[in-house]
Amino acid sequence: MSDFWNARYSTDDYIFGTAPNVFLASQSALIRPGMRALSLADGEGRNGVWLAEQGASVHAVDVSLVALEKARKLAASRGVALEIEQADVLNWNWPEAAYDLVAAIFIQFAPPPERDRITAGIRRCLKPGGLLVLQGYTPKQVEFGTGGPPHAANMYTPELLRDWFGDWDILHLAEHESVIREGSHHHGMSALIDLVARKP
Repeated sequence: MSDFWNARYSTDDYIFGTAPNVFLASQSALIRPGMRALSLADGEGRNGVWLAEQGASVHAVDVSLVALEKARKLAASRGVALEIEQADVLNWNWPEAAYDLVAAIFIQFAPPPERDRITAGIRRCLKPGGLLVLQGYTPKQVEFGTGGPPHAANMYTPELLRDWFGDWDILHLAEHESVIREGSHHHGMSALIDLVARKP
């Protein structure tokens, strides 16, 4: 998998842009200085860098060393630091109760049943009272073709997210169709789903 992503990121351009995901940025009131945040599949660093700019201590994990080098450069250019780790989250040793916040933005590279390991990892690694901020695509995204994998099985539905996190306090859960402009690889009308949930 790393070869695929290294090839994809091997360009001077930031293929998903350098601005944070719009939904993540809309949750800025939840970010407290000093909180420990995990930015999953952080890629070129746009979300991890933004979290660090809000005062969070950010652990940025991605499978691609090429992307992470770009993340390191972006962080330096913005005057913040990231704790960067190259890892495949499907086989990562998820720490227990280690983070106050997990940002899971467009992490739909894994189909079922492999993605169940990611869900279990998120549930494990958040501290009690910790927050999950997630944005992904719904199955209708396959029709739009403006980002994400071309497989409906990889996408999220409200029912699926409630199945995974329904025993948590769901603060926000919404489906919508919106135009996004996040670099050349997430661009155009998109079928989106947003979740904010607090671990008990």
